[in-house]
Formats: sequence, structure tokens, C-alpha cells
Amino acid sequence: MNQPYLSFLLLLGFVAFNAVLLIGLSHLLAPRQPTVLKDTPYESGMPPLGNAHERFSVKFYLVAMLFIVFDIETVFLIPWGTIFLGSPQGPSTGFLLVEMLVFILILAVGYVYVWKRGALEWD
Repeated sequence: MNQPYLSFLLLLGFVAFNAVLLIGLSHLLAPRQPTVLKDTPYESGMPPLGNAHERFSVKFYLVAMLFIVFDIETVFLIPWGTIFLGSPQGPSTGFLLVEMLVFILILAVGYVYVWKRGALEWD
């Protein structure tokens, strides 16, 4: 077996064993004293009103997906900024700048499209 992978596999095995051990011990040793009050649902200090399986508007899911898409933009911008701003005299900084500007332009077009379609308006 390759030497670099051995330490990784040992660490992975230790972490998996530790996770199973701690979850198992907490399940076995945790005190259990169920009462009626502990079994009631709690929501902001008020008893729940209505059914828990109410239908949500599709707009809710659309806004959630849009948040995820534009949140991923941040995930791509942070490493790019680190590379681009960290090495100002690198051989490909001009390419990195153009590449990120194209990426931001594509996201801006998508944002304007969604905005014009009314997906960001909450009724």
C-alpha cells in the first residue's frame, strides 16, 4: 500500500470509529424521562396552529433555488479573489480577470431575467 494513503486511511478510520462510538454512547447513556409536556411540539413558545403539511407556494421554492444559485457565485468568487489578488504578477492574471468578468456577466443576465419575470416579487 502507498505510504501517503496509509495515514489518511488511519485518520479516516479513527474519525469514523470515534463518531460511531460517541453517538452510540450518547444513545445508551442519555437519561430518558419522557413526559407529556416534553412530547408536545414547540414553536416559538406557542402551540402550533393548523396542519403541519400545508402547501407552500412555488415562489418559496423558486426563491430558495435562486438563493442557492447566487450563493454558489460567492463560493466561486472567494478562491478566484485569493488567486487573482494574491499573485498580481502571475502569467495568467489577465485571463483570470476576463474569465471572472464573463462569469459575473452570465450571472447578471440570469439575475435580470429572473427579476423581469417577477420571480423576486413576493405576493
